Amino acid sequence: MPGLRRSHKVLIIDDAPSVADTLALIFSKEGYEARVAYSAEQAIEIIAKWVPDLAIVDVVLPQMNGLELALVLKDNYPHCPVLLFSGEEATGELVARAARDGNVFEVLAKPVHPAYMLEAAANLLRSNSNYSNGYAGNSA
Repeated sequence: MPGLRRSHKVLIIDDAPSVADTLALIFSKEGYEARVAYSAEQAIEIIAKWVPDLAIVDVVLPQMNGLELALVLKDNYPHCPVLLFSGEEATGELVARAARDGNVFEVLAKPVHPAYMLEAAANLLRSNSNYSNGYAGNSA
């Protein structure tokens, strides 16, 4: 569904600007409206004014980690799915603990091939669109 991506807003959060900026460029070239944040706190500020349809979040961030941000998003913006990614082995325990508490997130391991990330993002958006069909805040 090529038209699916055109109207979707994606926020990419990673404290490594080169990673965040590169992912934003990749998503933009695929027709997404992509923005970046380099910390969880900056992401929260952006989301207060520009609510994305999908957040792609690095788990290892300074101060508030990506999993904590994902929980904030889940509580405050339930229509915005979160795709986590990380290159740290310790991430597995954090994600497992969250899952035991009923908070399940998809996690991709860094480095991740752009095509695989694009596919995972499209799948999350597609399944979220089916789930939240009719949610007023989810319109483009």
